[in-house]
Amino acid sequence: MAKPKMESTATLDPAACAPEWIDILRRMIFVRRFEETTEREFRRGKIGGYLHVYIGQEAVAAGIISALQKDDIVFSGYRDHAQALMLGSDPNRVMAELFGKATGVSKGKGGSMHLFDVEHGFYGGYGIVGGHVTLAAGSAYALRYRETDRITVCYFGDGAMNIGSFHEAMNMTGLWGRDGMAPIVFVIENNGYAMGTSVERHSALPDLAARVRAYNIPSEKVDGQDVFAVRGVADRVVRQVRETGKPYCIEAVTYRFSGHGAADILQPYRSKDEVEEHKHRDPIVILRNRLAEVCGLTDDDVKKMEAEAAERVAAAVKFAEESPAPEPDELYRDVVSE
Repeated sequence: MAKPKMESTATLDPAACAPEWIDILRRMIFVRRFEETTEREFRRGKIGGYLHVYIGQEAVAAGIISALQKDDIVFSGYRDHAQALMLGSDPNRVMAELFGKATGVSKGKGGSMHLFDVEHGFYGGYGIVGGHVTLAAGSAYALRYRETDRITVCYFGDGAMNIGSFHEAMNMTGLWGRDGMAPIVFVIENNGYAMGTSVERHSALPDLAARVRAYNIPSEKVDGQDVFAVRGVADRVVRQVRETGKPYCIEAVTYRFSGHGAADILQPYRSKDEVEEHKHRDPIVILRNRLAEVCGLTDDDVKKMEAEAAERVAAAVKFAEESPAPEPDELYRDVVSE
């Protein structure tokens, strides 16, 4: 599959030495270790249902979410662990949800694809491809209708752009945006494949950012492997959307190193050489090297972060394993509004 060549616009800014950037690296390393562990637990039979991991795409979640206010809200598709963790969800409760335990963020009833944590601004986690885009659009309208300065961020994959509800949401958002009633940032996570179908084979116009502009929504591409580049665009776009109430779309060109889902082991739609080539642009390595060059980050510093991440993830697994399963009558709760 031919991937677009993205040139980073980020510079080696001494501001990168701010503690925030060290924390962003720490969070990205933690998400990577968390995701690697969930794959292992899936193979052990501890995680039921389905599992979609974020390995390789960490810069897209980190770069956007780190630019938000605490009371902004985020929607995502089913590849949602990173967004929840970046927003501050308790990793113990996230892991417990994956294990189907009562202590999970969705009480053990949602699993991997349906994380939900309103306290931390995460409004899901949705298993229906593209189905959440309309909900995110409506939430943005509600935020401005209530005269707040909060915004919505909606993540979705390249495959979701071929779903009818996606086009309905874009059209309504474009209309509401005329009056400043749609403070939303759409984030296309273009990892090159809709399950196993490449963008070139599923989209008549592979330039996904251009497709959004048809609805009078401005858009741009960014190198989704470089968190400096993502954050640079996010700072500007988030501020603009917050001030104007008009929608904007960011197409983050990224790549998932793991298969579409945990059961996607053989991956016949792409070669091992292709995956290895893209691993040369690992977002964690890119950030780590940048901080080493500008800030003097050492290998020992990174080893400490990795050890801390491993310890926290191990604690999350222990918590999940020791947590109780939901009571049978929990099946009937939260089905309809009371």
